Amino acid sequence: MVVGQSAPLTGGNAELGNDIRNGALAYFKKVNDAGGLPQGKIKLVTLDDKNDTKFSGENTNKLVKDHDVVALFGYASSTLSIPAMPTVIEHKVPFFAPFTGADTIRKQNDYVYTIRATYADEIGKIINFWGNLGNTRVTVLHYDDTVGKQNFETVANVLKKFDRTPVSVAIKRNAEITDQNVKDAMASDPQVMVVTTLYAPAAQMIKRLKAAHRATMVTSLSFAGASQLAKALGPDASGVSVAITVPTPRAKTVPVVKECDEAWIGAGHKEPMSVTALESCIAAKVLVEGMKRAGREVTRASLHRSLSALGRYDTGGYVVDFKPNFRHGGTYVGMALLKPNGEVRD
Repeated sequence: MVVGQSAPLTGGNAELGNDIRNGALAYFKKVNDAGGLPQGKIKLVTLDDKNDTKFSGENTNKLVKDHDVVALFGYASSTLSIPAMPTVIEHKVPFFAPFTGADTIRKQNDYVYTIRATYADEIGKIINFWGNLGNTRVTVLHYDDTVGKQNFETVANVLKKFDRTPVSVAIKRNAEITDQNVKDAMASDPQVMVVTTLYAPAAQMIKRLKAAHRATMVTSLSFAGASQLAKALGPDASGVSVAITVPTPRAKTVPVVKECDEAWIGAGHKEPMSVTALESCIAAKVLVEGMKRAGREVTRASLHRSLSALGRYDTGGYVVDFKPNFRHGGTYVGMALLKPNGEVRD
């Protein structure tokens, strides 16, 4: 049973893409080493999209037509997922667990299944984390593309409830932070900066603000990748918080975290499992449960039916709930603090 994935294995977002791939591979290996499923063993085929939408669309065609995948899994963002949608619809392929909470991907079609909470859920958690906003000045760092602007609007809509209007600082996707970006951020004089970009530009902006002695409270949506951002920031990670959509890898008392940690070690990894790899491992477990319930043969159609009817499924401390007319099963949001040694602590 072939599962297909397009992910950035090289380029500026490679660490995130490889963590998504490796987290899933660890769980699939655990299942296969135990004899596989009654319908057979699972193979993950990952093609590198270099964080480029052109390649993510081309890779999707190759995976569906050349590799005959039963599902597509773990695309690294909403932006990379959108080019896959025409092929998903045409060939009726379950599109499972994209790494995004953006509304854009949820509104695409009935074959998209998410296990993440929405960015609106995350922002609500962030605001509770801040406490009373009072006269807090909020700046949002976001991409200047369609999805990035929607993320800014999501933050703005939530802040309306608190009579706050955030300032927009828009940056180019797949580009370095510019001097003008930094000037715009400093001119907004934020008390809180909300980051909705990936970890590389987020780290660049935070480092440059701190170097200019314009340190501010920084909090990021899960999209950045908590572990990746902590590593990229190093000593500048102090004071940075991140919304996370799974427990931290340190939470070994949570059964699914312990299970995924054992799978991670069993796959031969020496470094600690990242938040991203843990989320991917949990997503892989949910997909496997769908496969188990798909009948004697796992096909795109049988898997789509079983996932739609999955209902409430507790992976072991992380619950998803799919319904025939609602395929967005995740609601978990936590807050984590980044440490200078690269750790992510709740």
